[in-house]
Amino acid sequence: MNSHDMTTKIASGKGFIAALDQSGGSTPKALRGYGVDDSEWSGDEEMFGKIHEMRCRIVTSPSFNGDKVIGAILFEKTMDGCVADGMTVPEKLKSRGIVPFLKVDKGLEDEADGVQLMKANPTLDALLEKGKAAGIFGTKMRSVIQSADAAGIAAIVRQQFEVGRQILGHGLMPIIEPEVNINASDRAQSEAILLNETLAALDALPDGEQVMLKLSLPVEANLYKPLVDHPKVLRVVALSGGFSRTDACEHLARNTGMIASFSRALLEELRAGMDEHEFDQALATAIDEIQCASVAG
Repeated sequence: MNSHDMTTKIASGKGFIAALDQSGGSTPKALRGYGVDDSEWSGDEEMFGKIHEMRCRIVTSPSFNGDKVIGAILFEKTMDGCVADGMTVPEKLKSRGIVPFLKVDKGLEDEADGVQLMKANPTLDALLEKGKAAGIFGTKMRSVIQSADAAGIAAIVRQQFEVGRQILGHGLMPIIEPEVNINASDRAQSEAILLNETLAALDALPDGEQVMLKLSLPVEANLYKPLVDHPKVLRVVALSGGFSRTDACEHLARNTGMIASFSRALLEELRAGMDEHEFDQALATAIDEIQCASVAG
């Protein structure tokens, strides 16, 4: 797939984006969920080796193809690795009709003004060039809104779009992800502030530029429809944010035009001890359910 093909697939594909980008802090939990105990690895290299095995098993499974999975977000070490046939993971994804994205943030700052901004990322330009050379189409970067502080939410959106413009400058498509904590007591208020700040930031983008948005599933169905319809938004995707797959899919189906970009909700029933048939059947069930919710609106 060339850049035009990938843009078209993401803009109009009848599927969802798989999030396979667990990084250092979240990897042990992801491995435990997969059935790999902490005692089965020692040190970061072995840990990342185990998670790479899991991801390769996913991307080479028959059910994981471009019919229903239109994109996949990778961690840098996953992008750098190969699957069993010697292809890089981005090459393998594109050969199956799946558009590759790269997680580029370096984690979160401590909470201030009700939010957690992204940590400084002085090596971002080098990472973007590396990703582009590897065939990556776009990027993803996450920050978190913990409470409805207007100044904090404005700061999150400002930082996300500043970095987004840096990414656009490298010819890559940024997924802007200001996650709202679904357990926050003032979640609905946070979402309303976020909507207004994001609309203003989109309006300020130069004509002809587009970004993607990855947002928590909102309390009010279709709250983010103005973002879905905005001419400077290629696609709006939803994170599962701690919801089970069933709950996440039910919420998603009520939001017209949003598609999934799930991680835990996609992987929650996969286990290392499954044989290949069992593994692919469990993955296919998850893919079918998430894809149905993504196209329901």
